[in-house]
Amino acid sequence: MSISPPPKVAGIHQALSTVPQTSAPADALPRTRPGGFQDRLASWISDLTTLHALTERLGRTRTLGEALDETLRAGAGLVGARRGLIALRPADGLGPERLAGFGLGHADLGHLETVPRGFDLPRDACGEPAEAVHRDIAREDAVHPRHREVAARLGIAASYAVPLAAEAPGRLGSALWLYDEPGAPDPRQRRLLAHYVRQAAQHIANRLELGRARADVRAVHEGLLPARLPRLPGVSLAVRHRTGPRGGGDFYEALALPDSALGLAVGGTAGGGPAALAAMGRLRAGLRAYAVMEGEDPVAVLSDLELLLRLTEPGRSATALFGYAEPATRRLVLASAGHPPPLVVGPAGAVFAETALSAPLNMLACWEAPSVELRVADGETVLLYSDGLLHRTGEPLDRAFARLQAAAAGAGPGARADPGALADHVLHTVLPGLDARGGAGNDRDAGDADDIVLLAARFA
Repeated sequence: MSISPPPKVAGIHQALSTVPQTSAPADALPRTRPGGFQDRLASWISDLTTLHALTERLGRTRTLGEALDETLRAGAGLVGARRGLIALRPADGLGPERLAGFGLGHADLGHLETVPRGFDLPRDACGEPAEAVHRDIAREDAVHPRHREVAARLGIAASYAVPLAAEAPGRLGSALWLYDEPGAPDPRQRRLLAHYVRQAAQHIANRLELGRARADVRAVHEGLLPARLPRLPGVSLAVRHRTGPRGGGDFYEALALPDSALGLAVGGTAGGGPAALAAMGRLRAGLRAYAVMEGEDPVAVLSDLELLLRLTEPGRSATALFGYAEPATRRLVLASAGHPPPLVVGPAGAVFAETALSAPLNMLACWEAPSVELRVADGETVLLYSDGLLHRTGEPLDRAFARLQAAAAGAGPGARADPGALADHVLHTVLPGLDARGGAGNDRDAGDADDIVLLAARFA
């Protein structure tokens, strides 16, 4: 049996198998064509295989942006388009609202945003959004003039749009695929796309909900940290904080103390999520109280913190580094509970302070470790950081420490004179590609990335 070549749809040859399908039952097929059932069966198997492969790829996406991009890419292959976009507008009004493009640049998306009601879909008999087909935009009277103008500018001859909806939060928006020549997808392509879009919409809704939850955790985390840094003569401060996707329990503190002294702390509780955030909030509140009462003795501060943790979180460990600084005399007394040592950066280079080796809080029957005293020279900066900065490199700890030290030593004179500039230089040298929300191109696993804290204190 010979099969005619596939028709050209909207100027693009179909990427899928073009074996014709029919919805007629097998017993209705003419008996004179014994191969018809086998042809239909082969077509069904091909379609199922294609959908299975595409949904597997979709399931491997971890972020909302990745899910939108994969949906557009797969949909373009199913309907024979080269470009497309998704207008994400959740019906619950909680956002986010955004455009995601496939084969479209930022300028193209900007032009498409100017189309009046460009992404609204017609309604079916039940009032629900339905698919929208524009076979020849330049010749259709119902198309808005601005729509026709933008389509001509971008070389769009036809379009096919479908609604995106999931069980929760309901309507998500719409997906639109664009063609370079007049035409439309055939019934088989529409049917395949409908099956795929149902799965894709639910996956997008799940990524959307996860993104909202992470944003809420991030907001709570930020609310538990200092709103501003103190200003004291003889010292200038800067901090850089990035919350990991799971919302870890890392914290920092810079607290003005009596007699123009300054308390500096960095630490973190084990684990992630709301429970770790709650533990972190209690730990930081306790540290502030203990620092005011006995800040001149960092060992006493951490000993009290150990007792608090044991009473409130008996099954959770934590690390902490606390320093009592006297800016006028350049004196800094430090105690560490399982936390990495601070890095002292000056004109001659960068060296790690030698703090006593100790276990994290709540790991021993009784925590106690000696403190160390540093004399910081004029113009030197002390960097306190979370262990997440080291873990994010994906390297063994010795190499991560070396990377951090080399980054600080390589800072130019301008960065050394400004604690904020030095913190930025170190952060982006150790973790190239780090964005404002904590994602980095060299993360071992963005889904499990730790929090990052970098607190810089420059004495002058």
